[in-house]
Amino acid sequence: MGSRIARWALPAELAGLPPGRRTARDWAVDAALFGFAAVIWAVMLVNAVIDPEPGYVELVPGWMRTIDPWLGAASCLALWWRRRFPLLLAIAMVPALALCATATGAMMVSIFTLAIHRGWLSGLLVTLAQIGQVVTFTLVERSNQESPVVAGAFAVSMCVVPYLSGLMVRFRRQLILSLRRDAERRHERRLTDARRTERERIAREMHDVLAHRISLLSVHAGALAYRIEQADRGQAEPLSGPEVTGAVRVIRDNAHQALTELGEVLAVLRADEPAGDGVLGRAAPPPMLADLPRLVDEARAAGQQVTLDVDGVLAADPPLRTQEQRTAYRVVQEGLTNARKHAPAAPVTVRVAGSPGDGLSVTVRNPLPARADAAAIPGTGAGLAGLAERVALDGGTLKHGLIDGEFELAARLPWR
Repeated sequence: MGSRIARWALPAELAGLPPGRRTARDWAVDAALFGFAAVIWAVMLVNAVIDPEPGYVELVPGWMRTIDPWLGAASCLALWWRRRFPLLLAIAMVPALALCATATGAMMVSIFTLAIHRGWLSGLLVTLAQIGQVVTFTLVERSNQESPVVAGAFAVSMCVVPYLSGLMVRFRRQLILSLRRDAERRHERRLTDARRTERERIAREMHDVLAHRISLLSVHAGALAYRIEQADRGQAEPLSGPEVTGAVRVIRDNAHQALTELGEVLAVLRADEPAGDGVLGRAAPPPMLADLPRLVDEARAAGQQVTLDVDGVLAADPPLRTQEQRTAYRVVQEGLTNARKHAPAAPVTVRVAGSPGDGLSVTVRNPLPARADAAAIPGTGAGLAGLAERVALDGGTLKHGLIDGEFELAARLPWR
């Protein structure tokens, strides 16, 4: 089964043709079986009609020898319908063989066909009926000769061999169909797994890209709303025009950047489409370690206290592969986003260190807040789980938890 077989060389059942249709192989098999039955008809015509033995002439009346060749020829022609009516044909061969010896070949083909298309039980019952009359006639005819047992065994084999051969063909076809169904199910499972993996990858990417931007938008919009409320209550000076313009510009820029980064993710789904002129049609290069200062500046602009320490990683030779740089960037991004959600006033320390021999380590730490209030910025709760999968795909490890009263997110990646 390692190579693909042409459809015409398969049985109709395996080729997937509707009932009544035949392949080129089926036509060749039908012609061969008809030729076999015709040869047996000719041999039995000589032995039973033209030049029969004396014992056969005494046992069989003349009228039976007269109709023998004609009924045998009709039995051979009836093989044309052997695929459509296998059981009916096999049953009809029982009285046909009782009246004419020239139907022996057609009887053998009918048993063979019945075993293939109807299974072991129907074939066994018809085979036993044929064996009963063949053995009885053979033993009566050969009763005065020296080897009636041998003749009886030969007569039995004419029925048993086609039956067993048909069962072997049937079992082989069922095995092939079973293997084909298993292969199709495995293929469907592989497709399902591939689709699920792709959905999970896109979900991780969208979370990493959007969670950071949306959290920045929430912080800036919340600060603007807070200042306006304070001014309305008379507890603060009203916002001036330049202040409102600056705050709105920050919100607009972050929203624009969120759309741009979302376009990077959607570009995966639009790989076969031409890039459009809109924001979502422009895919920027993947984020790298060199982009970390810009990421930290955005966090500081949102009010976070962030300390960044990149310990000679950018100048390492050979440089870290793009995929690992992107994963390290996402680790820092997720750490800053989580700190902004759950500890907005806490200082955050980001440290990236490593070398080609030791690998890359990324650590984001922040003290826990004094009170465990509900996060002001909602989230899906799947960021760390998706990040762990991303790091694992790159051959690294991700750990997070409390260490000395601080929450630490630590990733270790191979240097490739």
